[in-house]
Amino acid sequence: MNPPEILDAAARLRAAGLRVTDSRRAVVEALIERPHASADELFGIVARTIPGTSLQSVYNALSDFVDAGLARRIEPAGRPGLFELRVDDNHHHLVCSECGAVQDVDCVVGDAPCLTPSDAHGYAVQVAEVTFWGVCPSCAAARADGGEIAARVPAAS
Repeated sequence: MNPPEILDAAARLRAAGLRVTDSRRAVVEALIERPHASADELFGIVARTIPGTSLQSVYNALSDFVDAGLARRIEPAGRPGLFELRVDDNHHHLVCSECGAVQDVDCVVGDAPCLTPSDAHGYAVQVAEVTFWGVCPSCAAARADGGEIAARVPAAS
């Protein structure tokens, strides 16, 4: 079987045990085009290819994807939930505190969960979610030039 990163949308859906529909395929394609996107952003992309679609159908597809392990929902503080197809590892995220751009970053140290809490309180830790906050290179350059910071719209990564 092909590695997940080169599977087309229909093959990804089938591999996750999901029925292939036009709206689900369009949501997967939107996530390929725009990783770390909110449901609203994905709806905007999907609506261009399937004009009769609804925001609710996008939310339903995303919920199905998360439940099936096809997609992951991340929730940076103060931001709407964002979705991505990179689910095969325990990676982390860099988030720009100026424009909201999100970038994947591999595990901090070693294999999942990458970090060990000082006291696990009896939990069997499986995953660590780390969000690094900072200023992306574009916003830092704009700030240095005295220019305006980009709008708080996540950049494609």
